[in-house]
Amino acid sequence: MQISSEEARLKRLRMRSWRRGMKEMDLILGPFADSGLATLADPELDAYERLLDENDQDLYLWVTGARDAPEDHLPMLETIRASITGLKG
Repeated sequence: MQISSEEARLKRLRMRSWRRGMKEMDLILGPFADSGLATLADPELDAYERLLDENDQDLYLWVTGARDAPEDHLPMLETIRASITGLKG
């Protein structure tokens, strides 16, 4: 049975989320990918994919709010934060 391109994309994004260079990011992005990716629209998946291209050290500081993130990543970071805490902001 062949999987669709959408299913392949979600599988690839899940793997990239769980196999980061930093364990902390595995533990943040992995569960988000498992529970949240299937609910995202294509533009949001594109934004998430761009976020995964970022350096883990920077990404960790942005997700935790320890450093200001680039403007174009803010909506996706808010989505990830909301999935972790159940709250936005």
